[in-house]
Amino acid sequence: MNKYILICLLWLTSGVVQAQSAIDDDQLGAWYMYFFTKKFKESQFGIQGDYQFRNWNLGGDLEQLLLRTGVTYQPKDTNVTFTLGYAFISSGDFGESDHTLQEHRIYQEALLPQKVGGRFYLTHRFRHEQRWLEHQDFRTRYRYALFINVPFNGKELKQGVVYLALYNEIFINGQTDIGNGRSVELFDRNRFYMGLGYGLKNNLRMQLGVMNQTTVAFTKPQMQVGFHHNF
Repeated sequence: MNKYILICLLWLTSGVVQAQSAIDDDQLGAWYMYFFTKKFKESQFGIQGDYQFRNWNLGGDLEQLLLRTGVTYQPKDTNVTFTLGYAFISSGDFGESDHTLQEHRIYQEALLPQKVGGRFYLTHRFRHEQRWLEHQDFRTRYRYALFINVPFNGKELKQGVVYLALYNEIFINGQTDIGNGRSVELFDRNRFYMGLGYGLKNNLRMQLGVMNQTTVAFTKPQMQVGFHHNF
């Protein structure tokens, strides 16, 4: 009898721990982001990157710290930009835990901008990632994103212009086996975003919006505050 009582207590304790660590789908998170692009004068090369501080809540509960930078190349007489880059990511658990997992990532991407109807600015982004995560086997991932910016009080994304910003991005895992008998789904996640942007300068824009992220484990809204800087 004592053995069964002990088993029940352990099971209940495990349930409490899982409930405490479960992600709150209804809690609004916040991502604070800075994106930059730099083209070298009289050169087809440049640099681009982004630094992001992501929280499970509005601030203080770390979801991810992401630091990413790459070298860009734009072939002559085209508007396509290719990037080879590196990213460091530190991911935190939901809730009070301070535990983090580190990831190193190399990525290649292609950006294809497109203008439709004189006012709709579209960008297609294709990205391939090689990922080294703590306690997992080497993994790859494929990503496709479509970005749409629509200015309201002008035809270009310049200073003083307010615009609608939309994007959707889907993530597909290249492998499902991650080591030690563990596996993940082929589908990794999807992100849909809607927000408003404002041109602070001709080369600096700010955006505020909400992104809904859907994974196999959860669906969660994230407020996003982003700065986009070309220099």
